[in-house]
Amino acid sequence: MKTQNAIFLSIAIFFALTAASFAQQVKTDYDHSANFGQYKTYSWEKVQTKDPLLVDRIKDAVNAALTAKGWTQVDSGGDVSVAAVEITQQQQTLNTFYDGFGGGRRWGGFGGLGDATTTTETYKVGSLVVDLLDAKTRNLIWRGSSSDTLSDNADKNTKNLDKGVQKMFAHFPPKEKK
Repeated sequence: MKTQNAIFLSIAIFFALTAASFAQQVKTDYDHSANFGQYKTYSWEKVQTKDPLLVDRIKDAVNAALTAKGWTQVDSGGDVSVAAVEITQQQQTLNTFYDGFGGGRRWGGFGGLGDATTTTETYKVGSLVVDLLDAKTRNLIWRGSSSDTLSDNADKNTKNLDKGVQKMFAHFPPKEKK
């Protein structure tokens, strides 16, 4: 009985750690010499993605975030150019299942009768990178990235995309250093 409890506890810990490792991670960085107070308008430069259906969803999420910060979108000639790129890659995870049979002493004379089966699951993970460039100098002034934002599941994409972009722009624009 203790062995089965240990196996079930190990499986539970594995799934908890696996779920935590798939959590969305957001990173931002910016040019510390940029004066974000001078920027009020932006124009879209490009959205690069393999899925044309994501273009408007990405634009909508970023537009909502920038509008909430007081910036205004213009068709062309904005103070800042916005570019967004989807980066996807295949990842694999191993799942091991135990049948729960077996018992007796493990290290002595009795061998366990239980079996373990390991399967490999391949899935697509997508990250979104959003760049803001000074339109006059073409210098990168801000970059945000959100990992595990886009996947094979279309229903989750919009929710994760909106959540990731909100996290990206949570502390935008950067506070000026004193």
